[in-house]
Amino acid sequence: MDLFGGTIKNLENGLNYATVRQKTIAQNIANVDTPNYKAKSVSFKDLLQEANNEALTANRTDARHINFTGESTTPGVYSYENLKYRQDRNGVDMDTEQANLAKNAIYYNALIERVSSKFNTLQTVLKGGN
Repeated sequence: MDLFGGTIKNLENGLNYATVRQKTIAQNIANVDTPNYKAKSVSFKDLLQEANNEALTANRTDARHINFTGESTTPGVYSYENLKYRQDRNGVDMDTEQANLAKNAIYYNALIERVSSKFNTLQTVLKGGN
């Protein structure tokens, strides 16, 4: 029986996206002075596709069959290879990264509030409405 109709799972997926995005933004900010560093970003579409692929399981009956799981680093994360902002070929724009950091924090906090609300509702029901 699913108490919240899949809402908690969807919120969990959103929090996972926000976490990967936070790590990517933090990595960009940490490497703002690293020569030749290329800024990275997160694609929600790629993360969603990866989550859908994880749900798919297949058995290989022969070693020559194609493996269903890809060999990737962090799913949904890609680099801006041709982008450079400075002479040292660094591709990090600090203003953009700070704006993305603030936007991601708001998104994450909204999801946390929603999860908290769901659990508070459950707690109220368990206490008998008091």
